[in-house]
Amino acid sequence: MEINAIPEAFQTKIRLAILSSLLTGKKNFRELKVITSATDGNLGAQIKKLNGLGYVMVEKVFINNKPQTICTITEYGRIQFKEYVEMLENLLKQSKEFLP
Repeated sequence: MEINAIPEAFQTKIRLAILSSLLTGKKNFRELKVITSATDGNLGAQIKKLNGLGYVMVEKVFINNKPQTICTITEYGRIQFKEYVEMLENLLKQSKEFLP
């Protein structure tokens, strides 16, 4: 992965926050809203985008008769996140070569 080929999933702060938080386990919509400080509409749109890209699995459940949206990072999402972090690490290593 090159800097010019950063996947769409990592191009916004909210998507990056969603994916980062899901690395530690599934989260519901309310938890993701607190983590990202996003509005309901923006968070919903970003989750939908990540789901469409195959990074996040969305499950609609009822808990105590209340609807809940539960998000989980997919295996594909984990692999892509790892590759993204490795690309950033490589960039840092390359930048050290040019620093005095």
